[in-house]
Amino acid sequence: MPKLYVVTGPSGTGLSDTLAALFRLRPDLSAVLPVTSRRMKEGETDGVGFRFYDLEAWSALKDAGGLLETTEFAGNDYGTSREFVVQLLDAGKNVLLSLEPDRAAQVKQNFPAAVCIWVEPSDETLLRERFSQRARSEREIEVRLRAAAEQRAASGFCDLRIADDDPATTLRTLNEAIEA
Repeated sequence: MPKLYVVTGPSGTGLSDTLAALFRLRPDLSAVLPVTSRRMKEGETDGVGFRFYDLEAWSALKDAGGLLETTEFAGNDYGTSREFVVQLLDAGKNVLLSLEPDRAAQVKQNFPAAVCIWVEPSDETLLRERFSQRARSEREIEVRLRAAAEQRAASGFCDLRIADDDPATTLRTLNEAIEA
């Protein structure tokens, strides 16, 4: 039976590369096109990168429970369509979403059958090292560490926890979790 998997954890830890490898390894996994209320930029096409909705259609979709999760950024709304996920599941495909922890929690609340997987380095030293590779200052590292601690404290909705200490092991463990 196909499942919806939601992978989450502190941002900035390098998980996106591991997930890209997981998609290459598992052709049975499908991503879902995110939806947004923002206007298309020049050169964008609806259905490539995003599915675009005008504000009226977005409000109707949201009010009807058609979004598994939403977030707002720079005055625009973004989210995951319930219909898109269900269509893929009904077609026999496993679905994988990679979301920020607050958005993953919304999916779990709105789609309790989702398997939420928390992924982060197993110790603070490695987490700090990953953040330092992306951060521009010590202050930014400290802000990211505090945010990660808050996210971890609120991650009780997750069904599984995976230590992301090395990409190959993380990939293998994620793959095994999906095969289970």
